Amino acid sequence: MVADAQLANFQPLSPLRFLERSAEVFPDKLAVICGERNLTYRDLARETTRVARALLASGVGRGDRVAYLCPNVAELLIAHFAVPLAGAVLVAINVRLAPQEVAFICQHSGARLLVVDEELLPAGAPAEDLGGVREVIVVGDPAAARDGAMPHTGYREFCARGRLEPLPWEVADEFETISLNYTSGTTGAPKGVAYTHRGAYLNALGEVIHSEHSSASVYLWTLPMFHCNGWCTPWGVTAVGGTHVCLRAVRPDAVWRMIDEHGVTHMNGAPAVMTAIARAPEAHSLERPLVVTTAGAAPSPTLIAELERLGARVVHVYGLTEVYGPYSVCEWQPDWPQLPPEERARKLARQGVGMLIAERMRVVDEQMQDVPADGVTMGEIVMRGNDVMKGYFRDEDATANAFAGGWFHSGDLGVMHPDGYVELLDRAKDIVISGGENISTVEVEQALLSHPAVADVAVIGVPSERWGERPKAFVLLCEGASADERELIDHVRSRIAHFKAPDAIEFLPELPRTSTGKVQKHELRARERAAQSRPVAG
Repeated sequence: MVADAQLANFQPLSPLRFLERSAEVFPDKLAVICGERNLTYRDLARETTRVARALLASGVGRGDRVAYLCPNVAELLIAHFAVPLAGAVLVAINVRLAPQEVAFICQHSGARLLVVDEELLPAGAPAEDLGGVREVIVVGDPAAARDGAMPHTGYREFCARGRLEPLPWEVADEFETISLNYTSGTTGAPKGVAYTHRGAYLNALGEVIHSEHSSASVYLWTLPMFHCNGWCTPWGVTAVGGTHVCLRAVRPDAVWRMIDEHGVTHMNGAPAVMTAIARAPEAHSLERPLVVTTAGAAPSPTLIAELERLGARVVHVYGLTEVYGPYSVCEWQPDWPQLPPEERARKLARQGVGMLIAERMRVVDEQMQDVPADGVTMGEIVMRGNDVMKGYFRDEDATANAFAGGWFHSGDLGVMHPDGYVELLDRAKDIVISGGENISTVEVEQALLSHPAVADVAVIGVPSERWGERPKAFVLLCEGASADERELIDHVRSRIAHFKAPDAIEFLPELPRTSTGKVQKHELRARERAAQSRPVAG
């Protein structure tokens, strides 16, 4: 009796089931738009099976890693299902990495195959640098592969190895690794973050719930699929039978064209990406509802207000690679629509509460005690639950440090508000300590972004003989706008405490950012150190 009950009431969770179901329920519905190529859900399931069979025919075994270096194209979307369907682990690589960084990830992950888009072949590494990679598969024209590269195969030739015999859309163990996502490595070598089938399944459902996806969703891929597996959205949109609109490169004009041509209802991305879209010459009032889910950095109240004026509804989420992308959401409250726009935007700029499928976030002191929920006392944001990583691949020490005390340590500093909403103030490494006072660079950045001439900004701490450290701002002005240092410093002082205002502002044509939109503050610090070490002419 008990054995029969266990057979009947338990099934290991896997996002593979999402495609199986949508192919059964919505076989003729449009699943993917990729340039001139359209796939129904029947087509998507068929292509997934063919690629999975091709992987098996190429010698890929259970638990083997398969690396993809591709932009947001149908082949990478298919890989999110095909690689785990073959029992393997997907390693989606950042397309903006240098050849030596791609080589490091291939070596560290032990990838057996590397699938690379022809446009990214220059980022490929020499054969001897790719570790255990036995074959390179080229999406597009295989003749574009450069001399000296590992022997390569065209994607069509590779797919021809696969039969269309069904494979089970399930796993025996839901805690098997489904993917490895590599961190940016700005403070050391990149670390491989292991996701499980169970975690991916649950986080995908969280995206569906909090971004309000349905079978009517038309999702535009403005977020890289390589970033936290696209915040698990390849699996989430597929789960509800929505339509994926692929986009090779995120250009504001192309985004607005896709919105108008395909009736886009949802898109995700970092605040920097959303700012460019909101301020593009092509921007206009939306004719239909559009949900914009943003994370990667704290969105300024100014950006939120701009998107709302266009007719978009902003969903602000927060997380890290180690928690499958989004972990928390700034959940709308019933009275917020009636608030003045600026006040509502300030509330929406907070990181909020744990998603439905996540546990409650905590803000703790160095003794792992919760700080007072007063919106003032700063502590570290820690998390635990089903959507926290399995661990760092082949790095037991880093895993142990990250999980000290039974919670995942984010390294982010924040406060807990009386209503239970968390607000991020800074990365622990970015906080400016001036005369013994903590200054949040995020708070200073948001004050600067509220000035109409400021398009982008980053604030770091620089040495000060008197105060130890003082904030310095690097500012990008809006096209055609003008503002000087004194004007911007006075503007900040009109909005926050005077001691928090930067002492200096440097105007730049652009800010160094990662491919996911995060400002690379370590580069700004290095630039500042180099400037201070130069001898003074005279």
